[in-house]
Amino acid sequence: MAASTDSRMSMQTVIADILNEKLCPGHLQALKTFTASLRDQEYRDAVQGEAFCSLLKVLSRLLDELQDASDEEDQGLQLQMTAECFRGQRNACVQSTRNQGLLRELGFIEVSIKLLRLLQTITVESTDGILEPLRCGIQFLGNLAVGNQVCKDDIWQLSFPNLFQQLLSADDEKVVSYTAMVLHTCLDEAKVEQLAEPNNIDLALRVMELCRTQPDLDWTVLIATQHFVSSSSLVENMYTGMSHLERVTLLELLSAQLGEGDLKEDGAIPPSVARFLACCFQKGCAAVLTLASGSASNDEEALTVISLLDVLCEMTSDHRQFMFLQDHPDLLSTTVELLEQVHALGKASKNVFSTAQNFSSFSPDGDSSSSSPSISFKAHLIRLIGNLCHNNTDNQNKVRELDGIPLILDNCNIDSNNPFIIQWSVFAIRNLLEHNKENQELVAALEHGGVADYSALKELGFQVEERDGSLLLKPVRKDS
Repeated sequence: MAASTDSRMSMQTVIADILNEKLCPGHLQALKTFTASLRDQEYRDAVQGEAFCSLLKVLSRLLDELQDASDEEDQGLQLQMTAECFRGQRNACVQSTRNQGLLRELGFIEVSIKLLRLLQTITVESTDGILEPLRCGIQFLGNLAVGNQVCKDDIWQLSFPNLFQQLLSADDEKVVSYTAMVLHTCLDEAKVEQLAEPNNIDLALRVMELCRTQPDLDWTVLIATQHFVSSSSLVENMYTGMSHLERVTLLELLSAQLGEGDLKEDGAIPPSVARFLACCFQKGCAAVLTLASGSASNDEEALTVISLLDVLCEMTSDHRQFMFLQDHPDLLSTTVELLEQVHALGKASKNVFSTAQNFSSFSPDGDSSSSSPSISFKAHLIRLIGNLCHNNTDNQNKVRELDGIPLILDNCNIDSNNPFIIQWSVFAIRNLLEHNKENQELVAALEHGGVADYSALKELGFQVEERDGSLLLKPVRKDS
């Protein structure tokens, strides 16, 4: 039920009285009553600017007294009243553009942010005394910013980057979550480019660290996927300053976004990011070869390479905007050569790249419980080769010239270290043979170089016959 006119006037008078008396628990109760009244939309819409003027003066008094506080009992009441002021401000902004504008014009943003900075420097016996006003103050900024560009810009100007950085580093999950919400609300294309500047990159890196360490914190994930990945300069500068584990987090977010198959304009990944990641893969791909030694010293670097490969596989799968990667200099050659190297390592001795028949490590749904980061690596190399050769005669020919076709056929075996490698090999061979007579003739003339499940080629419309030690590829008859 809406508050009466008399009660509104009485409330305004009570708030004004707080300015002229020593603070006491009764003043806290008066603020709580005002805060509760502001939950009512009719009351919010009718509250006069004078009431907010009085509230601001109370907030300013609390700022001054907290700066000079010496008595712990007084400080406790001041902190409680600060939290209650923030609650009232927060409630006042709910679905009220008018109140958002009033609070901004009166100067609530500046005083509130000064208080948030001060609260982080105050030491009290119980951290709850600090956390309550901190949380409420950040929520106020969030409600003030929703749907109001001018307020977003003011909050950004006064908080970026230091206050955001401090609050995102707080030892309180709610403070971090609410801060991430405010940051997400304020961000736009221009502000993301500010984040990419060297002096500000630490804030972006902190967001990505939270994505890695607190994956259930939705706001940081939204910041990364809806804003960060759309800026090539930010992605490149972050990637350069990241540890390998942080890079993996970024790449996993990219891969998941690509896998959803719905790349909207917000958070769209620009072509320059795809080129950058392709170059990173080419430059660092040799690191994965160290996994064959069994040493864990380079596992993190190798895991980054594996994650880069996953992203490139997703980018070249049904995403037309990234198919220019088919022409990326030496990407196909690097991938074929890397497949050749890991395949040779797997044959030379027993290691993570060797073909295995250990299906006890697989769960009924097909997921491997193995801790090795190399699981499916060869299969994904073959997948990328197949993607890069789809409807691309030059790349089909290049794989043939690099002796990649027999290499792929030699991997067409059941392998517990590479689930679905047969399917990806079949897919790659189909793309290599399609409308390419030279490649078809090569497969037909191949000599048997090892045990291979060539029956899988029947899915492509071909059958393989062995004659005098050689393999002949023939079309499958319709009645066969």
